[in-house]
Amino acid sequence: MTGSRIPHRAPSSAPARHEDDTAAALGEDVPPGGAPGHGGEPGRLCSTVPADPSWASAVRRMVTQHLARLRLSADQCDSAVLATDELFANAVRHASRGPRDTVTLTVERTARTLRVTVADRSPLLPRRRAADAAAESGRGLAIVAALADDWGLAPPEPGTPGKRVWFTLSLRGAAS
Repeated sequence: MTGSRIPHRAPSSAPARHEDDTAAALGEDVPPGGAPGHGGEPGRLCSTVPADPSWASAVRRMVTQHLARLRLSADQCDSAVLATDELFANAVRHASRGPRDTVTLTVERTARTLRVTVADRSPLLPRRRAADAAAESGRGLAIVAALADDWGLAPPEPGTPGKRVWFTLSLRGAAS
């Protein structure tokens, strides 16, 4: 699953992102071997974007490009991008309290796992719901649970409000 190839530009009211994360957030090139703003730390991407649904395609594109550099299998990339998209959508829909809210996305690879964390500023905890066949929403966490090897909640970074929702994928057969 990939996002649109059209560059997405932030609305003029978009909050500032972490240093050097603008290129990644817009799906533009990031230096090989690492994510912007993190000293070229291989396997890690961290970016803060507006908590706005119009940013979903930029988030998908950013994650897809980062995972391509990590040389994951196509199935692993597709699962990671879809699960990330679901967590981003949940953060925007259920945790955003206004136009200045942001969501921070972190993607980290170790030798055996990929961990994606989506942090927002809301203290409201996500919960799995049973959606009937006609419902247009309510399946996000079930999708994450089906795609990921594990998922859960973590407290926010010290000194910040909100929560972090994460998932992990085991990297079976991934090139190192």
